Amino acid sequence: MLEGRSVTLRQVREADLDTLYDAHTNIRNRGAYFPLGVLSQTAFRREFADHGFWQKTEGVLVIESTERDIAGHIEFFHPVSYWDAFELSYLLYDDQHAGRGYVTEAVQLLVDHLFSTKKEHRIHLVIAPGNGASRRIAEKCGFMLEGTLRGAFFNDGRNQDVLLYSLLRTDPRPWHGGGDRLE
Repeated sequence: MLEGRSVTLRQVREADLDTLYDAHTNIRNRGAYFPLGVLSQTAFRREFADHGFWQKTEGVLVIESTERDIAGHIEFFHPVSYWDAFELSYLLYDDQHAGRGYVTEAVQLLVDHLFSTKKEHRIHLVIAPGNGASRRIAEKCGFMLEGTLRGAFFNDGRNQDVLLYSLLRTDPRPWHGGGDRLE
């Protein structure tokens, strides 16, 4: 469990599965920028039964508010097998949780956890250019814009460009204050 000021990140519990699956299949709630692939309920539950959505190189954590509401989830995974990197993905489940800093804090907590417990040197965020909220999160968390990946993302019936942001283990993390580079 990773605890912050306004959110707690914790592993998925069996009691969470209905809420998480409903959010997974609610296309409207996933917004214009989240991939639309949907697992069957059987496959979703089988994945949880096999490994609890938690393995050495990938995992899903529930974003829980101080009121103990499930606000969303954040996950990490290897984007490409030969890169020394993790990619993060996140989703809020309801507009009532937007604008409260939950995702920013979740990203900060997970970045600190991954850099303190895993060997990977980079963390990526892949963001649609029009997703201003995610771009602000990346910038607040010290991620650097590396460039545009042309036509790399299929969504809404077409290939779209995405922006690649990264944070290296040695980059400053603004939430730690001081802005010192880690050596």
